[in-house]
Amino acid sequence: MNNAANSQDEVLAFLADPATHGGPVRRIDTHAASVFLAGARAFKVKRAVRFPFLDYSTLGKRKAACEAELAVNAPYAPEIYRGVVPITRERNGKLAIGGQGAPVEWAVEMQRFDETRTLDRLAGDIDEALADALARAVAAAHAKAPLVDAEPWMAALGGYIDEHVAAFRKHPEISPPADSDRLARLSRAAYERIVPLLRERGRRGLIRRIHGDLHLGNIVLLGGKPVLFDAIEFSAIIASGDVFYDLAFLLMDLLERGLAAPANIVLNRYLAETRRLDDLDALTLLPFFLSMRAAIRAKVTAARLEQTPASAHAPLAAAARGYFDLALRAIAPAKPQFLAVGGLSGTGKTQLARALAPSIEPMPGAVVVRSDVERKALYGAAETQKLPADAYSEDVNAHVYATLADKARRILGAGHSVILDAVFARPQERAAIADVAKAAGIRLDGLFLTADFATRLARVGARRPDASDADEAVARTQERYELGPADWAAIDASGTPAATLARARTALGSD
Repeated sequence: MNNAANSQDEVLAFLADPATHGGPVRRIDTHAASVFLAGARAFKVKRAVRFPFLDYSTLGKRKAACEAELAVNAPYAPEIYRGVVPITRERNGKLAIGGQGAPVEWAVEMQRFDETRTLDRLAGDIDEALADALARAVAAAHAKAPLVDAEPWMAALGGYIDEHVAAFRKHPEISPPADSDRLARLSRAAYERIVPLLRERGRRGLIRRIHGDLHLGNIVLLGGKPVLFDAIEFSAIIASGDVFYDLAFLLMDLLERGLAAPANIVLNRYLAETRRLDDLDALTLLPFFLSMRAAIRAKVTAARLEQTPASAHAPLAAAARGYFDLALRAIAPAKPQFLAVGGLSGTGKTQLARALAPSIEPMPGAVVVRSDVERKALYGAAETQKLPADAYSEDVNAHVYATLADKARRILGAGHSVILDAVFARPQERAAIADVAKAAGIRLDGLFLTADFATRLARVGARRPDASDADEAVARTQERYELGPADWAAIDASGTPAATLARARTALGSD
């Protein structure tokens, strides 16, 4: 391996030479690759190394790894991955990129992008729209990801727990033995509990060849849209998993950075895009998946201490401890909460539900189930597509409210929190949701928003494209509703969204 590494020195120096590219070149080294950024192109060379999880020690293996990287990543980012090119030895003894001579090395050729546009560098700018687009991109990638055999990945997943214990014992300053033992104990119990569900999801085709390294540093904004790149290619096992395991990496990365609101938006939009009832049941997997992803990052970060000067240990140790603490918090989730937000059109139900959701545990916040969205799904319509009047008949309304109740049962049954967002004007609609809470043994916190007619009318008229079809005529019709007695907390929603949120939190006892 040392000879192989030494034989690469000439190639790496050649690719780092500005004369090779006719202009400036920037070199970036990682533990397994060297990347050369030159003009509009980038060349990634696998380093001649061997680790327990990858082997690039021979030229043939490096070529195969380059081809695998292209095959895995081109579906995610065809605008980035251009091909695999040889570095050749020409007759005159000189090296060339894609020449006619014998290959002495191989590289993945990529279209260069602005490195400052990766989402780890833009994390503070991830707003609602970008988080929504991010979830859509992940859901689209998962939809076309190929299926794999579930059993090898499931076996490896269980093995990771013991690997983490061994790694953490080397770094008691990051993970004290009592804490690492607790994490291992809770992780093993959770793993044993979820194995039957994982096996069932494998049968349903939800264990696939995933990205495998889905953190913010491997997502870039191109043309204003998030594009996934640098997926795992060196290990079929590491690149396999439940689609929720892939999603959990992204959610964990957002949560670790304190971006609870974007993480909650990503989860909710992902569920809205997939529209799989199976995924509501699979919310029970999230605590274990989030914890495992955080533990892996803690382990990898701690391992870097061994190759880092002592003077630079403090920030690395703090980062590793942060990941470890997140792993501990995730594996012991809080009990689920059940909220319902009602009110006539224009009172701000959806805005309040979305504002409350990120702070409601377990991580990454409550799932919001909205009647307007469920009605559109019932008709196979886009969320902002206006439905005909008969989509609001008594029979359809009953079906929509039954769907809300069913989804709430599933989410609560998975140990996750839920917020239902609907008008809930009729006593029987509120009573049906109360029955769900009673059957689940969970308290229902009902909030009913109120605002004067003029305020509601103005808000309905000012809406941007939205899932709600409510207009002035609907608002006037609702004025005649007989709301009946209610034991839900009445929330004055006539002021600003911030004021409504503050009143709601006070009513919930969480101000």
